[in-house]
Amino acid sequence: MILKNISLLYGHELKLINSTSVQVSDSKFKKINSRITRGHDDVIDCTNLLLIPGFINAHTHIGDSIAKDLAIDADVDSKIHPMIGLKQKILRETPDKELVRFMRKSAQSMLKKGITTFVDFREGGIDGINLLKKALKGIPINSVILGRLEYYQTKKQIKQNTSMPDFLKTELDLLLKNCDGVGISGANENSDNNLHEFSKIKKIIGIHSAETLNSYSVSKKITKKTEPRRALLANPTFLVHMTHASKSDLLSSARKTRGIVICPRANASLAEGIPDIELMLNMKCNLAIGTDNVMINSPDMFREMDYLWKATMGIKKKRVDPKQILKMATVNPAKILNRKIGCIKEDYFADCLFIDKKSIDLEPLHNIYASIVHRASQESIKAVMSRGEIVHGKI
Repeated sequence: MILKNISLLYGHELKLINSTSVQVSDSKFKKINSRITRGHDDVIDCTNLLLIPGFINAHTHIGDSIAKDLAIDADVDSKIHPMIGLKQKILRETPDKELVRFMRKSAQSMLKKGITTFVDFREGGIDGINLLKKALKGIPINSVILGRLEYYQTKKQIKQNTSMPDFLKTELDLLLKNCDGVGISGANENSDNNLHEFSKIKKIIGIHSAETLNSYSVSKKITKKTEPRRALLANPTFLVHMTHASKSDLLSSARKTRGIVICPRANASLAEGIPDIELMLNMKCNLAIGTDNVMINSPDMFREMDYLWKATMGIKKKRVDPKQILKMATVNPAKILNRKIGCIKEDYFADCLFIDKKSIDLEPLHNIYASIVHRASQESIKAVMSRGEIVHGKI
């Protein structure tokens, strides 16, 4: 198909082009210029539409979709601790059929909100991975599934630097054949030897780090090392949260990983503050955004961007370029994943949103980036395209 007379945000810098044509075929953007000839392609007039990259929700846990807002007033560990939290109890006790049903609802919700790719930390070993795959069957959303071994070491084992048992190494190999990589709960549940074992993995590695002040202090108390410093022993592709990371932690992360995924609304809902994106950017960290647990937060990138932008300016009393925030939901996570997504550019996958420029909440569009970040919503989306096909709405 050829999209004529369309505005778009082009390339890795999201450059605004007011009117051009886009040829889409074989699931990718093939040509982007105003002189594309029709040939055998269908031509669609897209006047009054703005094309932006599909959102990449870089960190989710949709397995807990059945537990929305349970224990809302409980502390962090009581809710989401990987060993003792209510979330784990729910995941163990809920029938698979119900887990699948509600994960499916969350995936459908994300797609309608313009999320064309999501990265999920999937608990439950191979069985958990297969449940998520079952939930996603027939839904044209792109997933990056990071599996997890249900193996958590005690403080004593961490102090003794206990190694991963051989049978678990075999289980890890089998796990990796069924998913895109691993999503590690955190350094505080793993010895240095365990983290070194993960570092051998050739696929994507994500790990939670410095989400709470307590987790940061626990690491120093047990090992005399900061939590991010130990997390880096796993040679991760990216770190998640880093809400309480120090300047030196962030500098090391910038040098040794592809980026940091921050989850500001989830952190705030747990009363743990929000990440210091000014410091992170000054340390040259590549930042992406995730919505985290569905249990505590809705998987909505519009709301995530709006909250991060305004809360940061309110705390710092400084202006933040909204384009920086939009890049955290599109271009930046694509760099972390090393995939041709999150960007409207030739030979990239055609995952994108058609925004109605005449939408009641957007018109008149004086600043495209600000409008998308803090005025746009699901209602502003005319259609969603995934891999070159319209999968929601119509144009």
